[in-house]
Amino acid sequence: MRYFFILLFLSSCSYDVKINEADLILTSNKVILMTGDHEAQPLSIAIKNENIIWIGSHEDAKDIKGKQIDYGDHAILPGFVDAHGHASYLAFASQVANIASPPVGKINTIEELQTALKRFIKDSNLQAGEWVMGLGYDDSLLKERRHPTKDDLDAVSTEHPIYLIHVSAHLGAANSLGLSLAGINSKTPNPPGGKIRRYKNSTEPNGVFEETAAYPVQQLAMSAYKDPIGSVKKAMDIYAMHGITTAQDGASSPETIALMKAADLQGMINLDIISYPIGQNGLDENINSINFGKYEGRVKIGGIKLILDGSPQGKTAYLTEPYYKPPHSESESYKGYPLIPQSEVSKWVKKYAELNIPIMAHANGDAAADMLIKAVNDAEITSDHRTIMIHAQTVREDQLDQMEELKIIPSYFSTHTFYWGDWHRDSVFGEERAMRISPTKSTLNRKMPFTVHNDAPVVPPDMIRLLWSTTNRETRSGKVLGEEQKISTYAALEAMTINAAYQHFEDDIKGSIQVGKLADLVVLSEDPLSLEVDDLLKLRVVATYSHGEEIFNTKK
Repeated sequence: MRYFFILLFLSSCSYDVKINEADLILTSNKVILMTGDHEAQPLSIAIKNENIIWIGSHEDAKDIKGKQIDYGDHAILPGFVDAHGHASYLAFASQVANIASPPVGKINTIEELQTALKRFIKDSNLQAGEWVMGLGYDDSLLKERRHPTKDDLDAVSTEHPIYLIHVSAHLGAANSLGLSLAGINSKTPNPPGGKIRRYKNSTEPNGVFEETAAYPVQQLAMSAYKDPIGSVKKAMDIYAMHGITTAQDGASSPETIALMKAADLQGMINLDIISYPIGQNGLDENINSINFGKYEGRVKIGGIKLILDGSPQGKTAYLTEPYYKPPHSESESYKGYPLIPQSEVSKWVKKYAELNIPIMAHANGDAAADMLIKAVNDAEITSDHRTIMIHAQTVREDQLDQMEELKIIPSYFSTHTFYWGDWHRDSVFGEERAMRISPTKSTLNRKMPFTVHNDAPVVPPDMIRLLWSTTNRETRSGKVLGEEQKISTYAALEAMTINAAYQHFEDDIKGSIQVGKLADLVVLSEDPLSLEVDDLLKLRVVATYSHGEEIFNTKK
């Protein structure tokens, strides 16, 4: 009986049309179509002019003229779709010092961080006065359990201005020269939506910045970006090696959009990039000139992004209940803070909804989630808006009910369970709240579409670790953070393929292996559906195809 249904399915896939010739025919004993069948199947896929033109049996594929590649028991799946990340930021990261902690980097102490920065200055042959930038320091993993201060960074250099970006990208640290060049001193007030941290019982900045307070020094430090086009190519190679065929550039600026378009014109982009410019800072002045929803080459502006709050691991996310252990100099009642007020959120959501421009909103804390829910509800949107709540780390059950009704799609940063799960449990939220961060099972139970993401380069765009984290919810210490929120491998793959394509309004051309869709495919070393979830980290990306062209092969 099952064999009969497979034959019936194959017939429907090929539409009973005999194909004589194709550009490429890929064959595998383990094809996962992502169309509802939870088992891999032995199939061949014919590709011509970027698209899948036929799907059928290995035997019938032999009659098709064209280059044939047999992947045997390697699994073929739809290419992974990046539900949220920062392609231009990943490109930038390739040019600065890696000061992350394991497994992304090697930094465990502030002394090791200082040594790494000194080595970077020497190896980069930086001249006095040139900016030194580092990315990825994590106070939750440093032995000292604190941010590096200007004193720590002055010990690295007083001849170079230094600026370090926290792993969350929501905080940063500068040395004295960096502060001076940015004009930040004891008289500088905190800007709206940000804080300049200061020494205890003093107004003197200690070099650490939160949220919008970091913008002035960070913009100056971006002068360290010397080869933007070349770095874009490096970022594309990183995405391809992780099986990603559509990447996102969230929180784009006019400059980064121009960079991506310039790189594309120079042939440096070989997969699709969807940009989402920040929509809360005057985008309306030139909104009519933006070509939303249409690719120009390999780059498309998919909608806008609003940023409502900060980072849970950095303790700037906006919560309804206080942090388990408040951060630097904050009271026991500290709950984080919003970056923009409710009136602004509601104004922008209504405006962009009326213009039929898709909206993505960064909301880590449940108080920030309340702000987005209220804005969407008040806007009374009747169109197919697919508003995305990015991260949605702490959404409550009652909020999920409201999101279901309002058709708000959560996109979960589910690798948090590994990278910061122990920190969330022991310092950020306490055990009860930490156990249900990124509540994927609660969302699945409601039959709501949802996606998962890495937020690269906050963590690498490693889709295999994302799959493993979403299904296992295991922390660095090997503890499970929320057994009841685990989901199946197939459901997690849906969140990384067809659901992510749906989120981007591209499910008609991507996210599953079907005739007529783009030939965006990833080849994995094994069939993930046949593995125990504990073993998913064994998977490796063997090859990646974008629009029918091979853009990565592990043998090359």
